[in-house]
Amino acid sequence: MGESIRITGTVKEGAIAFGGDVIVEGTVEGDVAAIGGSVIQREGSRIGGDVIVLGGVYQNSKATPGRDPKSVTIMYAGFEEQLRRAMREPFSLLSPQFSLAFLGIRLLAVLFWFIIALAISAAMPNTVSRAAARLRLTSLRVAIIGLVGSLVLTVGVFLALLVLPSLVGALISILALLLVVVATLFGRVVISAVTGHWLQQRLSPRMKSESVTLLLGVAFWVAIASLPYVWPIVDAGLLLVSIGLALTARYRMSWKKPTAADS
Repeated sequence: MGESIRITGTVKEGAIAFGGDVIVEGTVEGDVAAIGGSVIQREGSRIGGDVIVLGGVYQNSKATPGRDPKSVTIMYAGFEEQLRRAMREPFSLLSPQFSLAFLGIRLLAVLFWFIIALAISAAMPNTVSRAAARLRLTSLRVAIIGLVGSLVLTVGVFLALLVLPSLVGALISILALLLVVVATLFGRVVISAVTGHWLQQRLSPRMKSESVTLLLGVAFWVAIASLPYVWPIVDAGLLLVSIGLALTARYRMSWKKPTAADS
């Protein structure tokens, strides 16, 4: 972890480095992997398994014969410095570096979510309105439903992959992933609409623009999700509430306690 590995003898299992290089001068009977580093195979060495490189390159001598013909090589050379830094300093992921590139990415995020919010609001105005009403009334209940749904979804996918045939398990995993993606898109739009309405009432009560409301909500949550050490909690909370909103979107539930007049 955070260091390079130099193999001069024989390794029966495999070798992996996080944030460092794997230099093979001897024999590795298993797989060799480097995340945030490179795999370097010297002349006369041998790798019996696969070679996996993320954020680096696989370097080998043209005269190197030591590879199993059935083994594969997987390499992605992008973001080498970022991955190396992240593997060596894991807590740096919680504290992003503020720069022009970081600001540009956040502005693109605002634009992306704003376009998604406009599209979903235009396509499903009644559904978004009902979900926003539920969120205003009982946000805690929606979050609890999202938490329970997330746990059931995670356990269900794990059991499906473990018990069911591979094809069925893979299909269920894909459907679960699609559900999470759709729920995230829908939930973020609803949360942005409610937040934007709340901000608009306090900043400019006379202005009644749906586009401005969505833009305020989107910009607020993108800014909050950019804060150091806070963004994982914010993203997790948004995900749980989004799943809760998606799971209750098609049901007309009674979200208020019955009053004396209703009973």
